[in-house]
Amino acid sequence: MDGRSKNIRRRVNTPNADQSTTDPLLRQTQTADENAGLKSIFVTRNRIKWYWSPVFLSLWLILYFTVAIPAFHRLPKPLNIKDEAKYPDRFIAERAEINLQKLIELGPRVVGSDANEKGAIKYFHAYVQKLKSEAKDVYEIETDVQIASGSYVHWEMVNMYQNIQNFVIKIGPKGYNGTSYLLVNCHYDSVPSGPGAGDDGAMVAIMLETIRVLSKADKPLRNPVVFLFNGAEENPLQASHAFITQHKWAKYCKALINLDSAGNGGREILFQSGPNHPWLMKHYRNAIVHPYASTVAEEMFQRHFIPSDTDFRIFRDHGKVPGLDMAHQYNGYVYHTRFDRPEILPRGSLQNTGDNVLALVKEIANAPELEDTSKYAEGHTIFFDVMGSFLVFYTETEGVILNIVVCLTAIAACGYSFFQMSNCTGFKLRHVLRRSFNTFFVQVIAVVVAAALVFIMGIFMDLIHLPMSWFTHSWLILGLYFCPLFFGFAIIPALYFQYTKDDRFPMGYRVQLLLHCHCLFLSVLTLLMTICKIRSAFMFTISILFYTTALIINLATKLHNKPMAWMIPHIICGIPPFIFYAYLSHGFFVTFIPMTGRFGASVNPDLIICAFTVGVGILTGGFMIPCLNLFRKSKTIICALLGITLICLVIAATPLGFPYRAETNVQRFSILHTRRTFRDMHNEVRRVETGYYILPQDRRTYSVKNHAINMTLAAPIMDDCEKEMLCGLPLYNHRWHKSRESSIWIPGPDPSFDQTPVINITSKNQISKTKIRYDFELTGPDHMGIFIQPLNGSKVIEWSFHWTPLRMGWEPPYFIYFSYGINGDPLKFWLEIEKKDGDWSKPNVEIGIGGHWNHHEDKQTPEFRKFLASFPKFVDPIAWPASYDTWMF
Repeated sequence: MDGRSKNIRRRVNTPNADQSTTDPLLRQTQTADENAGLKSIFVTRNRIKWYWSPVFLSLWLILYFTVAIPAFHRLPKPLNIKDEAKYPDRFIAERAEINLQKLIELGPRVVGSDANEKGAIKYFHAYVQKLKSEAKDVYEIETDVQIASGSYVHWEMVNMYQNIQNFVIKIGPKGYNGTSYLLVNCHYDSVPSGPGAGDDGAMVAIMLETIRVLSKADKPLRNPVVFLFNGAEENPLQASHAFITQHKWAKYCKALINLDSAGNGGREILFQSGPNHPWLMKHYRNAIVHPYASTVAEEMFQRHFIPSDTDFRIFRDHGKVPGLDMAHQYNGYVYHTRFDRPEILPRGSLQNTGDNVLALVKEIANAPELEDTSKYAEGHTIFFDVMGSFLVFYTETEGVILNIVVCLTAIAACGYSFFQMSNCTGFKLRHVLRRSFNTFFVQVIAVVVAAALVFIMGIFMDLIHLPMSWFTHSWLILGLYFCPLFFGFAIIPALYFQYTKDDRFPMGYRVQLLLHCHCLFLSVLTLLMTICKIRSAFMFTISILFYTTALIINLATKLHNKPMAWMIPHIICGIPPFIFYAYLSHGFFVTFIPMTGRFGASVNPDLIICAFTVGVGILTGGFMIPCLNLFRKSKTIICALLGITLICLVIAATPLGFPYRAETNVQRFSILHTRRTFRDMHNEVRRVETGYYILPQDRRTYSVKNHAINMTLAAPIMDDCEKEMLCGLPLYNHRWHKSRESSIWIPGPDPSFDQTPVINITSKNQISKTKIRYDFELTGPDHMGIFIQPLNGSKVIEWSFHWTPLRMGWEPPYFIYFSYGINGDPLKFWLEIEKKDGDWSKPNVEIGIGGHWNHHEDKQTPEFRKFLASFPKFVDPIAWPASYDTWMF
């Protein structure tokens, strides 16, 4: 016998009860003989028959539509006034609805308008008067109307306010002499032209009804509750700053419940907690009737993935008040539009939030931690609800431990499975480990390729001018993005299996190996996220936990040795996490799809959807889509996913794929009928332009090109951005400031003003050879922007505005947002300028003033109304007259 014959492996057909010692090729033959009876319906030659693949894929779609979506949209049965006798201590949704209707009847409640400064305050006074007459005598009810002025820095601007209002109600036990209050906040003002039923009228109505129910209770709360109805949140966040920094009750407020909205109706989501006060989550879990909360939403919001802000930031940063931040987010299509009406808000939403707020107020107002909250500042928490049924929360430290334990268990289970594969197949362990390494590499490539395909598709949709085709019909996302993702997940392993088809390693083991490698990939990712202190890593931990559970079951029952039987525990254990992820992801898509309509023209919203698709797809399909390789004709099945993509692409190009619908899914444009006046160094007018300043809110600016009057004359503002301070535009707030370069200008007729803003020097004093001080007085409408640009080597070293931009060395020009409420006294301010060469012969500073008449429909000219009417019905033009004037001093 020569040397080569010693290496020949001979098959011996010897009866052996231990299948693990049987040659794998022989065992495949034996297994094939077993594929008789019921099993033959599903399996042939150790592969699942191809026509069962639609059943496999449909299983997950059915779970999504029949379990996850209904759980997300479930609302309680609302109570009516007739139910009050039966439930005297319950929140009555019909009463809240009446409160909302009365508030909305006042009209848009913009800061400075009669509806906001007089009508709303009068309504609150009348409500409290009736409340006091019906309240139980165990309570003491006090009210206060705060009128305040102040300033602070908000993102990239100084936010300055004068004589804005808050209406405050304090309800507490008689004779209370403590110093611990619970603060509950919402805002009653609205955006220009918006009824504000969802944002934030619904929360106003809920708070009023909550106070009514509390006032009729026989037993008082342990601590008082301050209900703050703030009158300047949309400006933004001015009234909450006024309260927490100036109000007499603010220093006693030890905890907060903030109520806001980014939509109209639905369930309110808890998306910020604490920070560093886990006891709040304990009481939330104890009290809440209809839980809906997410750490993922909290981290996304705090990392500015969401183009919104809430008063929670002000109470946290300026008052150090820990709390809970909750908001409605369903139907964000109407948020900040004229279609945010009370008739589209379900009464069940009022009942859902009302039940929760009432229970939460009672729970936290009676909490012993309220006496000294500083004792309970113990770090962040991880929290999430499960299908709206119950809440899970644990500390960040416990989360770290859980992540590590689950990942290490998964790694150990996969390692043991590799060892068992070696025993069962007759391959040496090092051969199995080498194969595992190759498969891990293939799986990583599959994830990368899948993600790349999705983003390439998102870029392609933008290049062919079809972005946001899913804006109304969100199911198109399934075909446009999920199908390419799942194609990438499956095709790379399929090609690898095809390339190594002569290998004697059984297909059942090969797919199991692929899934093990995906588990290891997620484990590594989870550990990295844990090291980076990303609490949302728990999302991957859940997936790893259930997969590892299925793997342990298969190892314990030896089902992992069966060609197909191991799929049964795998699918069963995969259902709970899939339903959870489907429920959670549906909520995120429902929230974020409408938000893409206000991300601005410079952002490709399809790429945002692509990012969500990749994250959701890895969680929902990462352990299921590779199983397509177990079916016969697997590559044909996988390629069929691209067929679905092609069909959806064709649909996207038809009217069905057009993003917008009148009233329900509108496109937004901010449009200012503007006069721009520029002055030279002698303050002589050097240039005057009139027309329409348009700021698109989404990517499809061109959708109105063939509709609006003179839209073909539209020109970008880039030339002015190079020559004029801040593009020479009446920027309204910091969002406009950030997006100014995507603005559009259309020449047009002169707007109508009684008087544009006027700035006068009241005094000019040279302090030293290199320093000079100017005192100014500014008069104008109740919303103005002040832009300050030093000239000719000058530097602003002091001023009467908030000190942060100067102390932090912000680059000019400086942006000051200014508004006033009940009283329009002139704004007096001063600047101290330094010029090191002491040459005062040239201008030292340029000041631009933007004036906004954003609640004065009577100032809209007939030409402006005609221009707005020329926009298609699917557009919501947010419009008002504005002016921009510059002076040099």
